[in-house]
Amino acid sequence: MPMTIQKALRAAAKRGVDRLDAQLLLLHALGRPVHERAWLLSHDTDKLPPAARQSFESLCARRANGEPAAYLLGEKEFHGLALRVDARVLVPRPDTETLVEWALTRMPPAMASRVLDLGTGSGAIALALQHARPDAKVDAVDDSADALEVARANAARLGLPVHFTQADWLAGAAMGYDLIVSNPPYIAADDAHLVALQHEPLSALASGPDGLDDIRRIVQDAPAHLADGGWLLLEHGFDQAPAVRALLTERGFADVQSRDDLAGIARCSGGIWRTVK
Repeated sequence: MPMTIQKALRAAAKRGVDRLDAQLLLLHALGRPVHERAWLLSHDTDKLPPAARQSFESLCARRANGEPAAYLLGEKEFHGLALRVDARVLVPRPDTETLVEWALTRMPPAMASRVLDLGTGSGAIALALQHARPDAKVDAVDDSADALEVARANAARLGLPVHFTQADWLAGAAMGYDLIVSNPPYIAADDAHLVALQHEPLSALASGPDGLDDIRRIVQDAPAHLADGGWLLLEHGFDQAPAVRALLTERGFADVQSRDDLAGIARCSGGIWRTVK
């Protein structure tokens, strides 16, 4: 029996698929750009071709099972950039744009900053910074060869000259960076929320009993790679700002502070490193 666009979206809602996700998935199944949501509204009585209907129903089943819409679409927008993503990398979150915006304020306009992005994943942070500041020298590392394949492909497609290296955090990194940024794993290994994130790489999510193991490593090792006056900025969990600020202060960072995301949650913390105290 033929199904209209309107009925298809209603069926998706009954399966528990968010309306926006359903619209994007339907556009994808129809081979139309994901920004054409208005087209769906003006064609809601159009009948779906059988192939598109089958594709849409399959996509909705996967979404209802918890698979991220970004993986199903193969793309996620981040800070104005269309990034290709799949199950090899974490889906870039809007919250992480808070880190990018803060980082940009720590890159003086009169000088070409040297920037290092740790745990780059899809390359989202590094590519956003390079796009906003073409004069900067942006390096990025990740321990996952699969993630780096995704990041390098994004950089090539966007024409952004970020330099990518496979490494375990700061192992083998250069010295003298003006800015080190990272969105590391920060969820506790036994956190119940990990069940809902089962389709994303666990190594990019969990970090020890309290979620802070990787942040501790970065805070401890970063000073050796920062220039005098260089900043370390870290994304963390919604309730971890006090703990991360304490780690930074104990390590000797100055002007330790946090930044709120759009929901008013302290999402990032950082500090400045002075070689002369």
